[in-house]
Amino acid sequence: MYSAFRFRNYHGNHNWRFPELKIEQPYVEGRLIKRYKRFLADVELANGEVITAHTPNTGAMLGCAEPGSRVWLYDTGNPKRKYLYSWDLVEDLSGNLVGIHTTRANKLVHEAIEHGVIPELQGYSQIQSEVKFHDSNTRFDFFLSGGDQTKPCYLEVKSVTAKRNNATAIFPDAVSIRGKKHLIALVEAIQRGYDAVIFFCIQREDVQTFSPASEIDPEYTSALNHAIEAGVQVLAYKVKISPTEIVIDSVVPVQV
Repeated sequence: MYSAFRFRNYHGNHNWRFPELKIEQPYVEGRLIKRYKRFLADVELANGEVITAHTPNTGAMLGCAEPGSRVWLYDTGNPKRKYLYSWDLVEDLSGNLVGIHTTRANKLVHEAIEHGVIPELQGYSQIQSEVKFHDSNTRFDFFLSGGDQTKPCYLEVKSVTAKRNNATAIFPDAVSIRGKKHLIALVEAIQRGYDAVIFFCIQREDVQTFSPASEIDPEYTSALNHAIEAGVQVLAYKVKISPTEIVIDSVVPVQV
């Protein structure tokens, strides 16, 4: 569905250039009937046809799965799949576009690091994906090493879709045992002499800050605070998003 990233000069709060994910395959637009069994969604198309689409998001999708919401699906082009269409975007009930495809966040961050456009993650010459952490069962999204950096870095990316109000993006949107496990492992990485970063990629425009969702998962918030105290760096960036492209837009202040 997605092409390689290309560049544009973004005239925002920064002077560097951001990778832009161009969406080449046309969308199929419809209205959400319901989302169920985590990975499935029934959608009514403009012609009245009802189809079942794959939902590439395991979270609760708070505010992003309301019946009647306008949604965009894409044809995977794989006739062997049980569900040919995959749900990618939603317009929430306030009219804000949100990207619900979780793996897109990793693609955005990977290319941004590769092209040196996230200042906090510059200077590495090697980027490895899905790296196992020592002898544990934990895998991190990225392992950064080489270049000008004296210490290699474990990096975990979280896709953020939920918001607490009109200004604050939140994570997680449901109790996240896996998310807490990643934070504990990042602390262990610090103790072993590595750098460690948790990166919250906010796939919506209508927020100004980021905060852990203590009202949903207080244990995750506690683990995040402990990780910060241990030296884990927390980064949050939001995107600009449309049915034709998505671009990392600006850093968002983190409130813990």
